[in-house]
Amino acid sequence: MRKYIPKDNVQKKAYYTDRYHVVPTVPQSKVDEGSYFAGVLNALGNTVTESSVQLGQLVIHIAPEDNFKVMKTLKETCGYTQCSEQSAVDYLAKDNEFELFWQLLNVGVAKRVRVHCRLANGAAIESIEPLFKSANFAEREMFDMFGIKVNNHPFLKRILMPDDWEGHPLLKTYPLHGDEFASWYEVDKIFGKEYRDIIGPENRDPAKIDIEDTKRFSRVGYEVPFGAEYNAEEETDIEYSETALVNYNKKTSKQLDERR
Repeated sequence: MRKYIPKDNVQKKAYYTDRYHVVPTVPQSKVDEGSYFAGVLNALGNTVTESSVQLGQLVIHIAPEDNFKVMKTLKETCGYTQCSEQSAVDYLAKDNEFELFWQLLNVGVAKRVRVHCRLANGAAIESIEPLFKSANFAEREMFDMFGIKVNNHPFLKRILMPDDWEGHPLLKTYPLHGDEFASWYEVDKIFGKEYRDIIGPENRDPAKIDIEDTKRFSRVGYEVPFGAEYNAEEETDIEYSETALVNYNKKTSKQLDERR
């Protein structure tokens, strides 16, 4: 594995080039006076710093210190009893901030609202788990993947990565194949650091295929009973189920022949 070099300037580079399709921005419109969403904004008062309507749902921006108060009002006053999504976006290199968002649903009137706030790096957000039980795992995942601390959470610990894992995988500066710690984690955990020179680092090349990586029974075309010896030169014929539309056992294909 190549030595990991911190990519702290990753967001200062171009987000896309002419090689990629640029998805147009979703149109925004103002909240119409007297509409349903206008009533929601009136209930929230001056806690909303910015608002718009996108794809038929209300989008609001708030200060991070007001998140619990806003969520409480949306649930108890406005009827948004379901929190279906909660996560964050890493803007650390650009603004040294995270953007947190919550997606809420009012089942009674089939209306949605999305709440945004910007949180400074190192700051904490208040847990909304007392209001929405679904926020329990979502806040733990946010802590695990981004390192965002959540005050007054009942059990704030990692939920996907091991408790002793170093780093947060959804940060944009986190390498796609993991860093040095990730490459040695299983070796250190199972055998100990003294076996690093004997075993070597974990191979994280997704294109690498090693026949010895399996238990000698799951290699397509070379299946043998569990634990039995195998001969890599003796390929086993593969038989597929025949269907009314496609014969998967047919060795030739007009489309494939044309492509060749």
